[in-house]
Amino acid sequence: MSEKLFEELEKTSNLIYDKMDDLIPEIDGSRVGESRLSRAMRYTALSEGKRIRPFLVMKSAGLFGVSESSAAQVASAIEFIHAYSLIHDDLPALDDDDVRRGKPSCHVAFDEATAILAGDALLTYAFEVISHPSTHADSKVIAELVQSVAKAIGAGGMIGGQMIDIMSEDKELNIEEITRLQRMKTSALFAISCESGAILGKAPFTLRNALRGYAYDIGLAFQITDDLLDAQISNDDESQRVNKSEEKGTYVSIMGVEKSKKQTEMLCEQAISHLEVFGKSPQSELLKDLARYIVNRKN
Repeated sequence: MSEKLFEELEKTSNLIYDKMDDLIPEIDGSRVGESRLSRAMRYTALSEGKRIRPFLVMKSAGLFGVSESSAAQVASAIEFIHAYSLIHDDLPALDDDDVRRGKPSCHVAFDEATAILAGDALLTYAFEVISHPSTHADSKVIAELVQSVAKAIGAGGMIGGQMIDIMSEDKELNIEEITRLQRMKTSALFAISCESGAILGKAPFTLRNALRGYAYDIGLAFQITDDLLDAQISNDDESQRVNKSEEKGTYVSIMGVEKSKKQTEMLCEQAISHLEVFGKSPQSELLKDLARYIVNRKN
């Protein structure tokens, strides 16, 4: 990862952390239910993470001269949605994961009912944040943002992808089905992160489509890289050896490690090509660096 990209990712992460910290109030303990819900929301939303999706919002918005305050509002809402998805993914009824980002998952730290409600609250609050007058002065922009985000994370996007993922446990998916699954489950939120910045900037559809193409490619590359990392066998501790390359529903399970690596490289190059329309602006160069980082990351 280039030093400049590292600096910008850290800067964005700190900015969005502070923004989310302000947006989710810490409620007095005397209001027992509300206080517990607030703590559960903050527990996941404010946990450590790369905050790639907010970074995409901020840099795509920067391409069109959108103010930092407006972009940060939407970036925080997108991160709330991501946090909600993580809480629900970890639930026993779905992936049943007890650890998230190096600490107990929300349903373990609190309880299952609180986790479900915290996820619901983060999702609905995201739309409250997006639709707030301080996000954008143009009500048409707000309406388009709300509709576009809802579409990206709904039955035809992130949630639909999760449903396909659940159903894939009992069947063998082919490469086309896996691609569709990952484009819906992972890439859709990457795409709306980029497109949100363009919507805020009232960008023409040609430029929105370029950003959407870039985002779908890096989103798919991100997921394949995750699968590759899962498929690696640790040689550091024999007792901790884990090899997930045999799991269904992944590129690695069908194409193998080497072909999957080549696929991520192709997706990286393709993603970068989508950004050529923006020239060598600072924002587009950082987005190109992000694509390279995604396919070369080690964790």
